[in-house]
Amino acid sequence: MSRRTWLKGVGALTGLALTVGASGVVRAATSDEIKKYGGDAMPGGLVDDTLAFVSIGSDGIVTIVAHRSEMGQGVRTSLPMVVADELEADWSKVKVVQALGLEEKYGNQNTDGSRSMRHSFEPMRRVGAAARQMLEIAAAQQWNVKPDEVRASKHEVVHTRSGRRLGYGALADAAAKITPPAAKDLRLKKPAEFRYIGKESTRGIDFKNIVTGNTHYGIDTRLPGMLYAVIARPLVMGGKVTSFDASAALKVPGVIQVVELKSSPAPAGFHPLGGIAVVASNTWAAMKGREALKITWDDGKHASYNSVEYKKTLQEAARKPAKVVRNNGDTMSTLSKSSRRMEAEYYLPHIAHATMEPPAATAQVSNGKCEVWACVQAPQATREIIATHLKLKPEDVTVHVTLLGGGFGRKSKPDFAAEAALLSQAMKGVPVKVTWTREDDIHNDYFHTVSVERLEVSLDTAGRPTAWLHRTAAPTIASIFAEGAKGEQPFELGMSAVNIPFTIPNFRVEAPEVEAHTRIGWFRSVSNIPHVFAIQSFVAELAAAAKRDHRDYLLDLIGPSRKINPRDMADEWNYGESPERYPLDTGRMRKTITLATEKAGWGRKLAKGHGLGLAVSYSFVTYVAVVIEAVVNAKGELSVPRVDIAVDCGPQINPDRIRSQLEGACIMGLSLALTGEITFKDGRAEQGNFHEYEVMRSMDAPREIRVHFVKHDFDVPLGGVGEPATPPIAPALCNAIFAATGKRIRDLPLRNQLQAKTS
Repeated sequence: MSRRTWLKGVGALTGLALTVGASGVVRAATSDEIKKYGGDAMPGGLVDDTLAFVSIGSDGIVTIVAHRSEMGQGVRTSLPMVVADELEADWSKVKVVQALGLEEKYGNQNTDGSRSMRHSFEPMRRVGAAARQMLEIAAAQQWNVKPDEVRASKHEVVHTRSGRRLGYGALADAAAKITPPAAKDLRLKKPAEFRYIGKESTRGIDFKNIVTGNTHYGIDTRLPGMLYAVIARPLVMGGKVTSFDASAALKVPGVIQVVELKSSPAPAGFHPLGGIAVVASNTWAAMKGREALKITWDDGKHASYNSVEYKKTLQEAARKPAKVVRNNGDTMSTLSKSSRRMEAEYYLPHIAHATMEPPAATAQVSNGKCEVWACVQAPQATREIIATHLKLKPEDVTVHVTLLGGGFGRKSKPDFAAEAALLSQAMKGVPVKVTWTREDDIHNDYFHTVSVERLEVSLDTAGRPTAWLHRTAAPTIASIFAEGAKGEQPFELGMSAVNIPFTIPNFRVEAPEVEAHTRIGWFRSVSNIPHVFAIQSFVAELAAAAKRDHRDYLLDLIGPSRKINPRDMADEWNYGESPERYPLDTGRMRKTITLATEKAGWGRKLAKGHGLGLAVSYSFVTYVAVVIEAVVNAKGELSVPRVDIAVDCGPQINPDRIRSQLEGACIMGLSLALTGEITFKDGRAEQGNFHEYEVMRSMDAPREIRVHFVKHDFDVPLGGVGEPATPPIAPALCNAIFAATGKRIRDLPLRNQLQAKTS
């Protein structure tokens, strides 16, 4: 998308719906696109072509294609499991293969936004049901009976009158020649007939291979004659090479060539940063060669970026009137006339994705075509970016999606895959693998945004808000696509800033326009993290000031059960879903609060230094409430013995993987709250590896994480799962710390804020 198109979109976003472009870019939708929601509005749309997703061998083995990227969330199990259930396949006879990046065949393949299951559940059901009916028709034709006299069951087709049976392998060739039934003619199962959907017993298709190391991640790729590369990239956004001396690097044993990669002009989007690549016979030689390079950099206009000073910039912006993005009632007048007011500011720093597997890709360019093997979340964006740099057609680029050792949104940006393709081209078609070191990964990440959240309220005599003002100051993701884009855009504000269902008559949200000085990208749960931290912490502060129980106060603010059109809260985005199908349901939100607090024993007597903290959030059309028990000893040392998470994501398709994702989100949320921080000085990230950017170790993890489901029988649509549990963790933790110690944490990370000071 051109800069002009993006700027036009950014300028008009307030009044329009949003959609996701082919490269994963959120943009203003056209009038035709506004009518589409969910998977239908995604690039490539939804595909339910049975012949694309299912094949059956003469041995009866059913091969199902997984078209989304597997990064630990279990999607290579869950989506094929849906197909297998409708197909009446025996799971022990199912084989899963990973799809190539081929949007025209498989539909949208972007694995982000917690939408794989909620978008693909119905299409995958149709795929399985069509395959089942094709087998039934084939059997009926062979037996010369009516199709309604046969039924598929447990990997066989049975003639109900005679009891004759044929296995799927015996019917495979004939069934493959039958035209798949139209969607209107499909006979989908009733939920009571499901064998795998909603059940706990389905084994993970990759589990054994993962725990035994018999897998292929992006970093594992090996090709005959392959070379290895690492790259010295500019450490400041917009920086570029002015000169370099490669003579010492070329003397390092194993180093074959030094290649200059041109920097991408701003806005760089998903394009490579440029720099100097060292190509060698092994990765270690390439790394040593890079160390020997002598490079002069032009750091450009962002060389003065400093976290300490930028925090002051954000605070200043949050303390002044700014662009109004939601306005109900007369908040400013009510605030100015009130004699009872409270205010607070919350700060969250940049954070890095720090996936266990750093970005890695291997590419081979030959005969006008390119093949790439990479741990990417967005295969189509990968094809397009590579095609652009190599001046090829996208159809001449083949993307082999490997397993991902973590993604969290970082691997939606395929800059590292384009680097590998450019280096293979420079090496005359020899395959080249580009590996990012941990330092590369952290120094040159697409960081989660930094923010200051300022909240002000006026209060009645009972301590209940009569007016609410929220100013959220943060650089925007849009800045990587439109140079000069400032302040949060509607899709970011629709992540728990504007769409707050509190029954407060005067409600106002403002978004100061602050500039980005580093690459900003989506991160697990994105802007919900700072917004939920601030709002749920502030509610706890208000409850304490009113001398009321936090749970009761929160439920009172949410008010009675009702369904709210997101547009009535200035949220035109609603995670890309229909506002009629996905209203914000306060009844469901209330149930998660009630369930979490009941399971956690809310109100029980606790020992000294123990406290319970509560937080709730609505994100990715799912409701999550969290209660954390925190313990702070006399030395100020913190431990978390137990976490209770209540989730309402609609029907649970694969409960085991939902539970695992919520447990993982809990660990990640705690890690970010305790130690997650990237700081900048002279435009550069100051952290480089895990001794500086710490992640939670197992010894610090909660002894118990209990996940509780709000049950549904397909009476509501599916919600997301991968991201929604992250945002409420930090506020629940800080609220628990306050309950245990009386100390309020408003700046993250916690680090040593609880440690007793000694002279």
